Amino acid sequence: MNYNDERFADLQMLRYKLSGFEDLSLKQKIYIYYLSKATLAGRDITFQQFGKYNLKIRKVLESIYINYAGSRDDEEFKSLVVYLKRVWFSSGIHHHYGCNKFVPEFTRDFFVNAFNTLSDSQLGINSDEDRDSLLKDILPAIFDADFMSKRVNQADGADLIETSACNYYEGVNQNEVEQFYAKLKDSDDKHPISYGLNTKLVKQNGEIKELVCKADSLYGDKICNIIHWLGKASEYVENDQQKKVISTLIKYYKTGDLRIFDEYSIEWLKEQDGMVDFINGFIEVYGDPLGLKGSWEGIVEYKNIEATKRTKTISDNAQWFEDHSPVALEFRKPKVKGVTANVICAAMLGGDEYPASAIGINLPNADWIRAEHGSKSITICNLTEAYSKAAHGNGFMSEFVIDQATNDLIEKYGDICDDLHTDLHECLGHGSGRLRQGTDPDALKAYGNTIEEARADLFGLYYIADDKLIELELVPNKEAYKSQYYTYMQNGLLTQSVRISLGSDIEEAHMRNRALIANWALDMDKDNSVVSIVERDGKHYVEVKDYEALRNIFAQELHEIQRIKSEGDFDAAKSLVEKYGIKLNPDLHREVLDRYASLNIAPYKGFINPWMKPQYDADGNIKDIVLDYTETYSHQMLRYSGEY
Repeated sequence: MNYNDERFADLQMLRYKLSGFEDLSLKQKIYIYYLSKATLAGRDITFQQFGKYNLKIRKVLESIYINYAGSRDDEEFKSLVVYLKRVWFSSGIHHHYGCNKFVPEFTRDFFVNAFNTLSDSQLGINSDEDRDSLLKDILPAIFDADFMSKRVNQADGADLIETSACNYYEGVNQNEVEQFYAKLKDSDDKHPISYGLNTKLVKQNGEIKELVCKADSLYGDKICNIIHWLGKASEYVENDQQKKVISTLIKYYKTGDLRIFDEYSIEWLKEQDGMVDFINGFIEVYGDPLGLKGSWEGIVEYKNIEATKRTKTISDNAQWFEDHSPVALEFRKPKVKGVTANVICAAMLGGDEYPASAIGINLPNADWIRAEHGSKSITICNLTEAYSKAAHGNGFMSEFVIDQATNDLIEKYGDICDDLHTDLHECLGHGSGRLRQGTDPDALKAYGNTIEEARADLFGLYYIADDKLIELELVPNKEAYKSQYYTYMQNGLLTQSVRISLGSDIEEAHMRNRALIANWALDMDKDNSVVSIVERDGKHYVEVKDYEALRNIFAQELHEIQRIKSEGDFDAAKSLVEKYGIKLNPDLHREVLDRYASLNIAPYKGFINPWMKPQYDADGNIKDIVLDYTETYSHQMLRYSGEY
């Protein structure tokens, strides 16, 4: 399979293979097919959540793309096509990672002229008044640099709600949002719901209220479509527990009741026996500057049985890892419950997991459910395989690794340790530790996502160097972990900055987390004997001098990060993130960008889904699901816009 499909802007599209799909039973294939339809059915919800005008802009751009009568070799038209492809990729007009608004490389006049050539039916409108209103909405969103300039703003001192373009709030400011949810919370509730997860908070006629995402309310038409396909899938489940999971999810989508969402999450945790699983709903909160609102996402998956032996070994030993953690005893779980992990093949990506996707996921996010019922983790092997294939021989490591010996170490052990660190991060890291009684899970506010990702990363970093992993035959020897330590520090200190434009700060939570860990480690190494940035022949590199001592630093960091999380210490979280996780050295950043540019590598990758095509017998029954890997990115996006 050709994993390198198409490049535009700072993006490269990849394809992922569904290895072993052909060996599944027909019933399992049909189950996956209908779950995939449910995964794609919520696509427009994500567009709407990420910005008020995103759907209108996408539809106009698509109409111009399809109906443009001028030369398609015109430079402005080609620039509009690139802009549209970026909008498709990011589910809106802001960068999927950096959150800054795209700068169009076509003129306002070109766009307006192209818009004016479209008929009302092509635009999906009914009158000149609608036409004028549509243009009035979308022109400033596209062309005014200061209007809705950042999807998620987390700059200290700003009103994070008023300065963020995400569409989770309207007419309210940060103080009003925080007060609204503070009044709802009961500190004595041992089973608190995830307040605000599936709502939009608005002020109407001076009253602040929540609009709930459910079948008969916000995004109701899309949710009803999701429910339809979930219902079809329920006819092909592998066991009764899967049917119960789906029926509970449908009940939640119909009511919007977050207590039922918690019930669904617990039932989802109980389902362990089936080959096929899925995630579908308002889940991750990275798209909200206050970390409350869940963006809609979906993924369908099936187990890689052989590779899951690795994650099962980890989860079977979860109590040992918890007991030997370097965090304070009071913040360890005395009894780890229900920790399970699987290596899976993604079968379909949707919503906030498409086209860019996580390579590992740990759910549910509610701390009390983790404590009482456990968590379920996945590592997505066919996506990591696609990344690895695309990176092979691209020159990145040769350019940025300090010497050949370290490069050889990474070449030998890098893939093993990358997968293992992801497993430890997702399976045990997120599921480890506990809050002090009475601590508000949302106490860290805008810094909560970064601290949580740092906690999971540090857990993985600390344990990947432990002799226990050799005993469990998860790493081959005492040298392997060094590949992960080096690449992690290199990424956090230098190379992740290739994803950031010169003069900008680090915005995304995972990137802030890596910078925090790496820069903090440098600062803790007072005598410069453990890790440093050194200059060789005019270029800067990371040098790790003492890997064992670096592990001790990671242990100290994990101890403090867990304390901050467990106690809800907002001031300490803010201090660490602001000091270590946000700012870049401009001279070093410029050098790294120049070196990276010479390699001609796209810094971001995303995926084209396989096209699942049901085959029917003479009676109209599905007799097989055929996978088509040849669909182009543009065709897939236009097809989804038409179907969903």
